[in-house]
Amino acid sequence: MGAITSAAIAIAGVVLGWITIEIACKPCLEQGREAIDRNLNPDYDPDDIRAPLNPASAVTNVEVHGGDDDDNPK
Repeated sequence: MGAITSAAIAIAGVVLGWITIEIACKPCLEQGREAIDRNLNPDYDPDDIRAPLNPASAVTNVEVHGGDDDDNPK
């Protein structure tokens, strides 16, 4: 019974350690995982200038001008 308890405590310690590292190093790990995903993507060509590094950010950089005359009442 003592061996099972020791094994359970060891496994719980490893899991908690893993979670701690994931939380503490999240920004670095995310950048690394994105780089790995990008390198493993067969459609990604680093020499193709037209391909954005982050396609989601290309959509969010939209500026909207005009359309609301609340600033200039008549």
